[in-house]
Amino acid sequence: MTRVTAPDGHEFGCWLAEAEGARKGGIVILQEIFGITDQLKGVAARYAAQGYDVAIPALFDRQSRDAVIPFAEAPKGRDLMLAADLDQTMRDVGATVDMLKARGGKVAVIGFCWGGGLAIRAAQILDIACAVPFYGTRLDAYQIDPLKAPVEGHWGSEDSHVPDEMMQAARAFFPEMGVHIYDGAGHAFANDARPADYIEAAAEKAHGRAADFIAAHI
Repeated sequence: MTRVTAPDGHEFGCWLAEAEGARKGGIVILQEIFGITDQLKGVAARYAAQGYDVAIPALFDRQSRDAVIPFAEAPKGRDLMLAADLDQTMRDVGATVDMLKARGGKVAVIGFCWGGGLAIRAAQILDIACAVPFYGTRLDAYQIDPLKAPVEGHWGSEDSHVPDEMMQAARAFFPEMGVHIYDGAGHAFANDARPADYIEAAAEKAHGRAADFIAAHI
């Protein structure tokens, strides 16, 4: 863990996985409602192995420092998410992007669940190379500004958090957003620490597409 300071002086924790081999740039991973979990650290290692410095900011630190919520206690994470102020959260995301930029190169954003929606917001207001939401939620909350950076999203066809009408409204508002739908997959299909939700074939295909998308823009 390292520490990052937002423009308003808030200092928060940040997991950093350094690039292996020749460094290509940076990736910020935005958390689910569970905090910086071991599973997300594994995702960071996956992309660090591809040549990216990967940072995961602790976006709950403004509400509860160092909070990591067990997957079985989702309501606790949901309460922390609902208590978060979007503008403050995006200051923390922006500070993390800037921290990686200072190390050199362009920076992409990947987000999961709550973080997937935040990744779309990052593509609206931050200077990033691209954004990749995995089963981003609360999509209607981000239909407020056009996209400034390319976005490629990944959702399961059976995601109860993103009903078809929400998905269709998002596609209409963001016509340039790339959307991949995985038949038979539900929410959290790429989380290999949740066996009831994880679908390996969909997860590997989504990560492969995400890697190609990021490489094309970084």
